[in-house]
Amino acid sequence: MKTRQLGRSGLDVSAIGLGCMGLSFGLGPATDRAEAIRVIRTAADRGVTLFDTAEAYGPFANEDLVGEALQPVRDRVLVCTKFGFDINDAGEMVGLNSRPERVRAVVEASLKRLRTDRIDLLYQHRVDPVVPMEDVAGAVKDLIGEGKVGHLGLSEASAENIRKAHAVQPVAAIQDHYSLWMREPERTKFALCEELGIGLVAWGPLGQGFLTGAITRGMRFDDPNDLRKDFPRFTPEALEANFKVVDFLKDLAARKGSSPARIALAWLIAQKPWIVPIPGGTKVTHLDDNLAAADLDLTPGDLAEIDAAFAAIDIKGAPLSEALDAAIDR
Repeated sequence: MKTRQLGRSGLDVSAIGLGCMGLSFGLGPATDRAEAIRVIRTAADRGVTLFDTAEAYGPFANEDLVGEALQPVRDRVLVCTKFGFDINDAGEMVGLNSRPERVRAVVEASLKRLRTDRIDLLYQHRVDPVVPMEDVAGAVKDLIGEGKVGHLGLSEASAENIRKAHAVQPVAAIQDHYSLWMREPERTKFALCEELGIGLVAWGPLGQGFLTGAITRGMRFDDPNDLRKDFPRFTPEALEANFKVVDFLKDLAARKGSSPARIALAWLIAQKPWIVPIPGGTKVTHLDDNLAAADLDLTPGDLAEIDAAFAAIDIKGAPLSEALDAAIDR
């Protein structure tokens, strides 16, 4: 697996990471635990070093899974997790909470679930508007000083709040929704990342599965545990209109002897040397497809063709539900 550095943080990581959320949360029924562990360990065996989870995924279940799966290879990988949601005794997310005492409590609990003595990259999952960003960054700075955390990250934070945090504790990476059909970070974050030397970890790089070509016409997302059921881009009408995207990717992939997923991931990698996508994967066959993208070199002509094609496609529907979009700090 090729590697790259997340900005100027000194964090050398695999060119493609693994987003572990979907193994236990958010995309329908959880993957059988034994199979989920096999997926994570296979990724590590194939050179993936960046593994992403969060206390909110489950809640808690995904951290526990990742901790068990990575325990035998802990010193070969980087474990990334997140704090920021208020979770009640019933395991329900009931708001945001990034008060410094809450950050510390979450980290202590996450360390136990992850079966480790340090979190390599700790993100604020969503910006808490009632807690000053300087206080949040200060809390993580203290944990870094104690050796419990390696680096600070922010997920879906505005440029203003990234600057505020960075002034207190250098931000190693931001995590934003970024893919061929969700390109907002190019306008809002790229210049800032270049200026401050911050890496960008792209979540949802395969469009919640749509850019892989595996989603077919007529597919429905009725499972109560599948977040896509509330995404406007996944209504039957929007899906039908958006299949122009898949048709293009399938055509280009055929000409390149590749696959739609590899094209989508290779395109992301080609944008900037400090961008690392973290596609999910619930089967080893998903790894077979996704990880090969690190070795797929798209030519300038390929990249120009992709940009022209997407500029001509009117993608229908917002990428996230209203509730999830409202939590993004803009």
